[in-house]
Order: sequence, then C-alpha cells, then structure tokens
Amino acid sequence: MAADTVPPLIAAQLNYLLTHSPLSIKVDQMWSGGKNHNFLDRFTLLIPFCLDYIRWDVIYNAQYPLAAPDIIFGPDDENFHPFHVAGEGEGDAKSPKNSLSDWNNKDPSRLLSLIHELREHYMSYQRKRVGEVDDDRLKFEVSTIISREGIEMCMNSGVEKSEEVKFAVPLMDLDINKMVLGCPWRHQQKIHLQVIFPVGRKYLSVPPAPRLKLVSSSELKALFSIEDVKLPPWLDGMCMAGYLPNLEETLEEQVVEAVSFIDVRRRFIEALAPLFGRPVEADPIFCRKATFLAASGVFTFLVHFFLPTQFPKQQPALMLQSSQHFSTQGIPIKSSQMADYPWSPRWELSQMAERVFEFLADESLIFKKYCNESQLQQH
Repeated sequence: MAADTVPPLIAAQLNYLLTHSPLSIKVDQMWSGGKNHNFLDRFTLLIPFCLDYIRWDVIYNAQYPLAAPDIIFGPDDENFHPFHVAGEGEGDAKSPKNSLSDWNNKDPSRLLSLIHELREHYMSYQRKRVGEVDDDRLKFEVSTIISREGIEMCMNSGVEKSEEVKFAVPLMDLDINKMVLGCPWRHQQKIHLQVIFPVGRKYLSVPPAPRLKLVSSSELKALFSIEDVKLPPWLDGMCMAGYLPNLEETLEEQVVEAVSFIDVRRRFIEALAPLFGRPVEADPIFCRKATFLAASGVFTFLVHFFLPTQFPKQQPALMLQSSQHFSTQGIPIKSSQMADYPWSPRWELSQMAERVFEFLADESLIFKKYCNESQLQQH
C-alpha cells in the first residue's frame, strides 16, 4: 500500500486493521473515487471466511474524510442487510446500535471494529441460510455440530453446479503457536477440516459421503505438512460428530510428534559441527536449514542442508555451492539437490553426520570438476 497517496485518516484506519486483526485480511486493490486521482480512498478487502475469502469494497470519500465508509458486499449476497431489521410496516428500520452509529474516523481502530462486526453478522446470515435448506441430513449435521466453537458454514451455489453446504471445522484444542519456542507466526495457527455436503439428493437411498479436505495456512508447513496426514474413511451412516474424535486424536499425535522433531533436527545440526565446523547460517526456530563452509584441498564451497519436517524418517537434501566459481551473471555455481546417499533413520545422529561427511568427501571432487568445466565453457 502506497501510504503517501492515501488520505492520512483513511490510511490510519486501514493500517490498524491490517496490523491488529487476528484474521489475515488482505487488500486486493485500491483506487480513487474522485476527480483528484492522487488520493486513493476506496479499496477491496479479502476477508477470511469458511476457508475462503469474501470480497468487500470499502468506500471512503477523500473530500469528506471524517464520514463513515460505505461497504459493498459481494454480488451473491444481495439479501445480506446486517444493520437493518424488518419494521412493523413497510420498509426497514435501523438497528439501534452498531459500529457505524457513532463513527469516529479519528479513532484508528474503528474500521477493524466495523469489519469484525460485519463478519459476525455475515456468519449468522450464512448459518441462517444453511438452516433453511430442505435436507434432513444437513439439518441433523447442523444440530449435532452447531455448538462447536469456531465452526463456520456457508452455502455454495452457482449456475453450473448444484447447491452444496460447506463447513469449516477447527480441529484440536491445541495452541500450536505456544508449542513452538520462539514462534514467528503473527496469526494463530489452526488446522481445519473442510466438509462439503451436496444438497437435496433425496432420490438416493444412501447419501453420498461428503468431500473432505484438511486445510491449514502455508506458514504451518515449516513445522507440519497436512499433506502427510491420511484422512480416515467416511463410513455409511456416519456424521461429523462421529467422524471428528478419531481424526483429532490422530492429528494431535502427529502435531506433537512434529514439534518433537524440531529438537531432533537441532541436535543433528549440532552433530555436524565437529566435522564441518560451526554453521555459517542456520534456522534457529524450526531447524529446517543449515549451511556450512567446507574445503577439499584449496577448493572451498558451501554445503546447504535442507531438513524435512519428517526428519529423521526422511533424510536431508544436500546442495553444494562453490565459493570460487561463478556464472557469467556473477551467480555462484551450485549443484542440484542430492538425497541419494547412505541413510538410515535408526542410526545415531553422530553416525548420520559421519556418513554425510564421508559422502561429501567424494562428491566434492565431482562437484569441483563440474565447476571447472562450467567455467571453461564460458570462455
């Protein structure tokens, strides 16, 4: 965001929203609504909801910066009227109290309060829509899962596809952020189960199983990959309330194990030090990367270690980088990543380090020859 082209009061509101919201809200685009295109006074927000993003346009007016913004919701939400309640007669009557009723644009937290309040209304709106679906199985699913903290649900429908209901179910009562020493994540890490049910196929004697998928933020991959989790099968007659306990128990064991692997990776990097010397660089939190300076005669090079989350079940990938040979663009010559070398997860960490060192003693000669030939081809 180019802060110098956004009116100061509007910039303060937006910056506060982006830096203080527990949700990972993003700005998709900004533009000017007036003749003076130097001032960007409206923007599109991408707001996390039900494991996707909803797009809302926030419309300020640079000529009247003290006025509250207008919010334009998505084209599929024309029936979403969060700050109006039906009156006794014709028309609508405003609800008595909301974030717009006593707007103060000099308070930078007001946009955050508004967006969060609207999102809460939107959750209730989607929950009401799901509750109105004429589908006995879905009504039962909602009744057994509605009390679960943090669950979100929404209708999915389109011109080319039949209606479906999507549930976003947060899993495990674990504070993953607190489990990682020196945790770098600004947002709380959660793993969700996405469950998508087709709507209203009453002609089927046995309802089809829902589509299931684990979802997490990309940041969590530094610790744990949900791609490594095998979902248990959904049996005939099963419901979410019966499916979740077994999944959560298995998932919690795997997350706890993944956290314990951090220390194993750290001790492996420490086991490399007597052979390679102190690392030039190392990942201090997740211990997924480490770089050492090595030499073979007068040939000096860097050894990059890339440790998978499943270490030591899976061995590290290695990459060599010359300190003396460069491409025509001035980029150091590197090898491809190597993982085809002797390894056993049952070895002691010191033995793992020794076997890697022995492998690199031979591999460094091959790499040196490759570097020399690459430079000869440049001339």
